Amino acid sequence: MTARVDASGVLVELARPPRRIVSLVPSTTELLCALGLEDALVGVTVYCVEPRDVVREKTRIGGEKNPDLEKIQALDPDLVVANVEENRREDIDRLRAWSIPVWVAYPRTDAEGIGFSGELGALTGAEVRARALLQELEPLHERVRAACARRPPAAVFYPIWRGPYMTINANTYIHDMLRVCGGRNIFGDRPERYPTVTLDEVAALRPEVILLPDEPFRFRRAHVADFDAYPDVPAVRDGRIHLVDGKPFSWHGPRIAEALRTVPGLIERRATSS
Repeated sequence: MTARVDASGVLVELARPPRRIVSLVPSTTELLCALGLEDALVGVTVYCVEPRDVVREKTRIGGEKNPDLEKIQALDPDLVVANVEENRREDIDRLRAWSIPVWVAYPRTDAEGIGFSGELGALTGAEVRARALLQELEPLHERVRAACARRPPAAVFYPIWRGPYMTINANTYIHDMLRVCGGRNIFGDRPERYPTVTLDEVAALRPEVILLPDEPFRFRRAHVADFDAYPDVPAVRDGRIHLVDGKPFSWHGPRIAEALRTVPGLIERRATSS
């Protein structure tokens, strides 16, 4: 097979399509299964929850930040798939020191997330399934991007944590998903990737839509009351505070199609907002 350079700058060369794969990222686990590689998947993290009927039969190797490296080694993988942000460099280096091939990905935009499907397909010998996925995602992405670009973007607040509130800046995958789907991240200009913010700061930027995801922090109905003190904020005034599944906003692979089909309608700007 052809040697390829991954997102960490390391040349990865596999003699044949991998037959024993460990995934260190939940979205990658789902993507591997979408590529028809569920039988080759031997190890997943404790946070890999989809597809449920597949992952419940797989060996759990710990979390993204604290994997059991000896357990991974014992699985005798011929490929481990990791992510620059989700996994620790020291863990990846140790696996490589044991001569275990590790492919490190780092999609930071919608387009890169789509491209990762083709990249992983080529790496694993699943080109046919990857091509079919790309044939769905690429034209859908272009149609949605073009349609949303023709209308004014809606101001969106997307927190990822509470106590304190934290959100995302422009250098994140979630930001790009919001942008493509017609949203304007109100904290996109912050220098920190994951800035801490106050609700007074949120209110001052007058979001038209507030999206409360269920990951990494699990926002619940009770947390909507956090915004009751700001009745003049458009999102509060217009009843546009939504509890949402976080996966379409942050998972690569087949979830991108779900996001592109549902998020634009959720955040489309309304004439009554001001």
